[in-house]
Amino acid sequence: MSVTLRPATSDDRDAIVAVFLACWRESYVGVLPAAAIEAMTDARAQALWDRVLASPMGTVLVAESDGTLQGVTRFAADSEGEGGAVHSLYVSPNARGLGLGTRLLDTAYETLRAGGARSVALWVFQANAPSIAFYRGRGWLPDGGVRTQDEFGEPELRLRRGGEAPA
Repeated sequence: MSVTLRPATSDDRDAIVAVFLACWRESYVGVLPAAAIEAMTDARAQALWDRVLASPMGTVLVAESDGTLQGVTRFAADSEGEGGAVHSLYVSPNARGLGLGTRLLDTAYETLRAGGARSVALWVFQANAPSIAFYRGRGWLPDGGVRTQDEFGEPELRLRRGGEAPA
């Protein structure tokens, strides 16, 4: 299996949306209320990723396996440049276990650290035990941050990796 990571382009939007919606509609069952899952319509997801891909803030990387887009991550340094955040990480349910999530996450983290971030944070739904286990297995630990966004209505935990001086 050949895996390529590359910057996303606007031409990737439909494939990114397909991966994103597959995660919402399959992986979030039992994690988010059905109403929240149903509220993420095709049109809403397309508009969200149109905004993300048009934004100059941060980086969007995609993972392709044998020519098929199978994953995406979005990450950015904070305004002070001392920290960073992974804003999105989605891997097609059909591609789980291939290491794409780890490659995307590690690349986001390493890129932010190389840019001067001392630590990097991400948010994960508190009820998403499989994702929390995935992140913890890669050194991401809860730092005490908790939030509930109005948009989703479900508690999220902030996980963080790093804290030492950048390499």
